[in-house]
Amino acid sequence: MLILPSSNRVYSGAAVELTRAELEIFGGAVLGGRLGAVETTTVGGVPYVTFGVEGGLGERDVALLSNLSSAYAIFEFVDDLLRPVPLTRLDRYDDDLVTIQKYPGKTNEQFTKLLLNVTLLASTWADELLTRRFRVIDPLCGRGTTVNQAMMYGFDAAGLDRDSKDFEAYQTFLSTWLKRKRVKHRVLESGPVRRERKVVGRRLRLEVAASKEAHKAGDVQTVDVVNADTTRIGEFFRPESVDLVVADAPYGVQHGSRTADGLARDPLALLAAAVPGWARLLRPGGALGISWNTNVASREAAAEHLTAAGLTVLDHGPWRTLSHRVDQAIVRDILVAQKPTP
Repeated sequence: MLILPSSNRVYSGAAVELTRAELEIFGGAVLGGRLGAVETTTVGGVPYVTFGVEGGLGERDVALLSNLSSAYAIFEFVDDLLRPVPLTRLDRYDDDLVTIQKYPGKTNEQFTKLLLNVTLLASTWADELLTRRFRVIDPLCGRGTTVNQAMMYGFDAAGLDRDSKDFEAYQTFLSTWLKRKRVKHRVLESGPVRRERKVVGRRLRLEVAASKEAHKAGDVQTVDVVNADTTRIGEFFRPESVDLVVADAPYGVQHGSRTADGLARDPLALLAAAVPGWARLLRPGGALGISWNTNVASREAAAEHLTAAGLTVLDHGPWRTLSHRVDQAIVRDILVAQKPTP
């Protein structure tokens, strides 16, 4: 596998090891344990991630691995030559849906895809990656990178964020992008949300179809983004209504904020206040994935909050090898947990 180039030089440096971990997670979740040793090999002076699959790669295997977050191309060794393996990605829209937005603090889109992938692979429905319309929510969605990646996959996408400027920027971006690309869509709701005559938030709800044919066939996705604090997520989304919760937590004080009641948005305070509500949204068998800065909160402390909310943390093998440096002040890690089935 040739690694996709990244405009983020630091992330490029970590991409090989992250891809190895992601590939091992794919192997255990959807390849039936047929994945052999995953290694890094230099071919023609270029580093590749190499692996074997017992019985070879079938059509379904290729379709699954086509969605690895950093996969640029996959080749099969034929003696000392490389034969390209045609990729069949889930992507429904042009990739500028996830790449065109540029702003300070934006999460690298390759990392966003990685976070979504490993969360999905922890769910009961991992084997349905290619066929299921997952419902995904990002309870800290910012300007919608995760929401857009879920859209790319053909999933129903939702998000919530308390920053009104981010909400407005995302609403403007998505509306403009859909019109410019001539994507068939319908606005279901746009404007303030009122409870007992008080405005409690703002909401944008859309139906989107990847093509005219999909629209005619009723094959539509929903996009639902709310401007409100994440601790109030239960006021806008029903319990056990989503398959995946995917969140990129604030990385430290410089990225933090405070609510009216003075709650600091450092990772542990955020998890203590918000995870119980996030967990209630998950269907049994669903999964939650969160990334955060380990320099301000340990993995063990973060895991305790997920466990306290009734989730089962995956803390073995490749699930423990997703940590990587973002900059001098940030070392990012991923925790993934599943909601047990009855």
